[in-house]
Amino acid sequence: MKLVIDESCYQYQKIFSGFGKIISLDGKDINNKIIKNTDILIIRSRTKVDENLLKKSTVKFVGSTVAGIDHVDIDYLKNNNIKFSQAKGCNANAVAEFVISSIINLAAKLNFDYTKKTLGIIGVGNIGKILAHKASLLGIKTILNDPLRKEKENLPNFVSLDKAIESDIVSFHTPLTFNCKYPTYKLLNNNNFHKITDKTILINTARGGIIDEQIWQNTNTLANVIDCWENEPNINQKLQKNAYLATPHIAGHSIDAKFIGNIMIYKELCKFLNVNYDDNVLKLINKRKLTIKKDNLKDSINAIYDFKKDSLAIKDIKNFEKYRKNYPVRYEWHNFNSKVNLPIS
Repeated sequence: MKLVIDESCYQYQKIFSGFGKIISLDGKDINNKIIKNTDILIIRSRTKVDENLLKKSTVKFVGSTVAGIDHVDIDYLKNNNIKFSQAKGCNANAVAEFVISSIINLAAKLNFDYTKKTLGIIGVGNIGKILAHKASLLGIKTILNDPLRKEKENLPNFVSLDKAIESDIVSFHTPLTFNCKYPTYKLLNNNNFHKITDKTILINTARGGIIDEQIWQNTNTLANVIDCWENEPNINQKLQKNAYLATPHIAGHSIDAKFIGNIMIYKELCKFLNVNYDDNVLKLINKRKLTIKKDNLKDSINAIYDFKKDSLAIKDIKNFEKYRKNYPVRYEWHNFNSKVNLPIS
């Protein structure tokens, strides 16, 4: 059996080598010629999976080790009897930690009490739910918007988009969608951007294109935190220059998230091939308990991982893709013993 795997997939040799011969390369370089006689394709977000990639190939299983699916033509896979699996939710905790860290650091920098602020969460799926829980542990009031969940689950505490974006802090966590009942492409646009004021902290860790960047770049806010951009890696340099954090789509790039994403696809591939899990694979990541001795929350989370260095790393945007590919080791907060209570439960 032949597998083509994005070389950015965490410990892919140890996880997938039992299935057959592996060819690994940069996700952007995976093309139709390379996968012609391939059985299994394992990718991250930099490979566009569609007819152009898969036509006349022998691929029967595509696994995406990231949460989003806007890089995958789901209909084409279904119509051609190609099994698809995604790692939905694998990076949810990592992204929530990124947002909470941004809020805590901004509170110190701008001298405000975050417990007196409202946090508008746009999209209350895997990430949004965890973020809302962490915010509640810190005493931050959350305003929740998710029309799909509100419609399906009859959630009376959910509010309209217009109401949510009037919050002090507005954080986007929706997928990027177009032709559906509730499309998210340019969800924040010319019709509602006036609700974002010079007192708003605006955060995008969802997908580029959800916020209209041409309007955003000319909107005066209290602070911008931007991890996802239109036209990556050729990002909007005006927004980058003026952002508190301008990072290269790495909010979900913890070791924990990468491992979980790969293991989710590993398990789905085992089911597809009707083989048992290898216990050695499932034990590849060891739970760590490191110690942080700082006596306040901001210093504690920055000692675990300081996202400012991710922003500085792409001051020259030519480093965008290289830095993502060679991202520093980052463990999530639950791996640490801390003198202060971290919002992890």
